[in-house]
Amino acid sequence: MSRRRKAVKRDVMPDPKYGDKTVSKFTSCLMYDGKRSTAEKIVYGAFEVIEKKAGTEPVKIFHDALENVQPQLEVRS
Repeated sequence: MSRRRKAVKRDVMPDPKYGDKTVSKFTSCLMYDGKRSTAEKIVYGAFEVIEKKAGTEPVKIFHDALENVQPQLEVRS
């Protein structure tokens, strides 16, 4: 931690293929040991499978899946 000034918070760049910040953040969380290309292959491969099976836009299904996973209510102690 620097004593001089606070670190500047970086803005997440959108995904190059779909132009979505959430997909870019997901690939960054999936990335292991800095292997971004491998993480992108996994995500894009999964999106191709979704597109073949569902026949709709994979980013829309991805966002719907994220909404289903998120908690409905915030619980505090």
